[in-house]
Amino acid sequence: MTDAQPIPTDPQALAEAVTAAMWSRDRTAQALGMRIESVGPGRATVRMTVRGDMVNGHHICHGGLIFTLADTAFAYACNAHNRNTVASGCNIDFVATGREGDTLQAEAVERTLSGRTGVYDVTVRDSAGNTVALFRGKSYRISGEVIAGLAAEKA
Repeated sequence: MTDAQPIPTDPQALAEAVTAAMWSRDRTAQALGMRIESVGPGRATVRMTVRGDMVNGHHICHGGLIFTLADTAFAYACNAHNRNTVASGCNIDFVATGREGDTLQAEAVERTLSGRTGVYDVTVRDSAGNTVALFRGKSYRISGEVIAGLAAEKA
């Protein structure tokens, strides 16, 4: 998105444009091999394959990396409206393990959005569809827009 390209007004197109803008700067998600499967207004699905360098001393996926996957889906879901939004708090419950070679999928869904705050639930599942973790994130809208921020960086 540049000044020559208008910001989309269709909510789905806007979510996709915001995702592209965020992805271009999201070096952490890229380094971890994450892939965005889908986005929409207030929702996002992100996947990550558990590599050998992602397992801990019990030879299961490190909980911090499962958290990072869930937090990434949360970030794309809560920024999909093109308003700069950050986490104000979140928690996670690990209910099963991720194993090396598994492709974990985090699905984030907006539960409520009011004023500057929102609540999002993220379910992380393994390749077989079993729930691995349940994450709840609370968002807070700060000043600015995602796409405008990218355009300003390029100027």
